[in-house]
Amino acid sequence: MYTLSNRLRLFSIILMVVGLVGLVVGFAQRPGSIQEVKEMMATHDAHGGGHGESHAEKSDHGKETHGEKADEEDAHGGDAHYEHVLHQLQNKPWASLYVAAFFFFMIALGVLAFYAIQFASQSGWSPVLFRVMEAITAYLVPGGIVLFVILALSGFHINHLFVWADPKVVEHDALLQGKASWLNGTWFIIRAAFFLAGWMLYRHFAVKYSRLQDEDSTGNKWYKKSFKISAAFLVFFIYTESMASWDWIMSFDPHWFSTLFGWYVFASLFVSGITTIALLTIYLKSKGYLEFVNNSHIHDLAKFMFGISVFWTYLWFSQFMLIWYSNIPEEVTYFITRIEDYNLPFFGMLVMNFIFPLLVLMNSDFKRVNWFVVMAGIVILCGHYIDIFNMIMPATVGKSWFIGISEISAVLLFLGLFLFVVFRALTKAPLLAKGNPYIEESKHFHY
Repeated sequence: MYTLSNRLRLFSIILMVVGLVGLVVGFAQRPGSIQEVKEMMATHDAHGGGHGESHAEKSDHGKETHGEKADEEDAHGGDAHYEHVLHQLQNKPWASLYVAAFFFFMIALGVLAFYAIQFASQSGWSPVLFRVMEAITAYLVPGGIVLFVILALSGFHINHLFVWADPKVVEHDALLQGKASWLNGTWFIIRAAFFLAGWMLYRHFAVKYSRLQDEDSTGNKWYKKSFKISAAFLVFFIYTESMASWDWIMSFDPHWFSTLFGWYVFASLFVSGITTIALLTIYLKSKGYLEFVNNSHIHDLAKFMFGISVFWTYLWFSQFMLIWYSNIPEEVTYFITRIEDYNLPFFGMLVMNFIFPLLVLMNSDFKRVNWFVVMAGIVILCGHYIDIFNMIMPATVGKSWFIGISEISAVLLFLGLFLFVVFRALTKAPLLAKGNPYIEESKHFHY
């Protein structure tokens, strides 16, 4: 049995407290009026301006300051420009909270899908890792509840995250009016509740049957039930994950769509989940646990990290290349915005999610070296956090983005919650799923 150390428990609680306090400060620092925005812009311009990270907006030639541009716009639209920036800055802590909440939730969801695949494929190599997977998926419940609350607040326009949730915007937008039967607060929340309930329900019964199989010495009754519900869940998952990605991320840009988007988000959550399994497994082995896990298991996890990173890159390039080459204004604007206003995170995450894993994990021998896998895993997770950041921030914060107290605090809050829930879940059952019919094959897995 795993025992949660007081040091790790305290560390996770400190992360949550520091993150929560930082978020409170981030929300408190939001401008509350157009006048405050004007003062912030004037103060910033007086200190020399900058790029989008510091709220400055320059012209194509880099000579126009925030104040000059605002004056020009005021001549035509009054305070419309300032009001737009006000909404962006008010969105910033909400968007930071949402990015972190979704990122850690998608890790648990990716592990859940990987866990179901192991049962549905009757895999013989992975049962020694099942308790690690079950512990990570324990985050689905608290993480899903927090995510649902944020979605509900956003869907009913408590904040300005989803532009389609604002009746005033929809009133003057024919395209959003055409999508109103799908993109409306009530239907949006019902779908979210349905998705989350289905995923959590599968996790509940899968873990329950896994525990019962440990206690059943007469046959494989519970394993067979796990096989059946896992196969059914994967069908449910592939549809609901795609729809959730449309609702929860793609609808931030409701004028844009991609038929590859569901697969793109799936690849991101899948590789993030597998990477987390590898990191947690290596950590537990370093503490003297999981003695039945050998280098071949780590090698297989690293192969998945490498392979899904390449698959993610294939989807990223396919989506980008087709839209960029066709050069249809309403489609290519999505990438132009990110390349111009989010240049560093946009191309930086491509290096972190593809080039770095490719160079580090291509060699077969490196996949058996724990510190190589850990190094690659940390970079992959950071890269996919930035990927989620790139998907959400341009539509919610625009050019007013920068990495500040809200972004850092949100990550600390959910990292602390994730660590606390996962490591606490590890203490609930033996680390070896001894009743699994493939457990001996898994324990002696070697190549």
